[in-house]
Amino acid sequence: MVKRRRSRQQPKLGGAEYHASQRQLRVGEELRHVLARILRDGECRDPALDDASITVTEVRLSPDLRSATAFVMPLGGANAAEVVAALRRCAVFLKGVLAREVQLRNTPNLIFALDGSFDEAARISALLARPEVARDLEPHAPSPRNEC
Repeated sequence: MVKRRRSRQQPKLGGAEYHASQRQLRVGEELRHVLARILRDGECRDPALDDASITVTEVRLSPDLRSATAFVMPLGGANAAEVVAALRRCAVFLKGVLAREVQLRNTPNLIFALDGSFDEAARISALLARPEVARDLEPHAPSPRNEC
């Protein structure tokens, strides 16, 4: 009888089935700090990034550490599409800066995506503020028992 090897499925980035290894988390956090510093210091010369204050909320790496998805959000969400497009144009430059500042065997390719967690948090807050939900969240007084 021949045993078949199970194939390991790669986790999908951005999904609920994403489980990062300790190394992915550590490298992602280091890249997030460096990217935030680069964007804060204004090293990118793109006109769309001149006055933009950008938050790098998370960097997720592929299992082989060859590509990194950086989730970003401009302050207040203003011109979000333009900022992400500008970051995508500057991705090669940013990869070069990362290569000089972070000691890795291979510097990952950068993919920029808009972070939707702020919108999701606002949606959940709005749901919790609705009167019918707020009524359900209040502590209930014990109802008097009708004893016959």
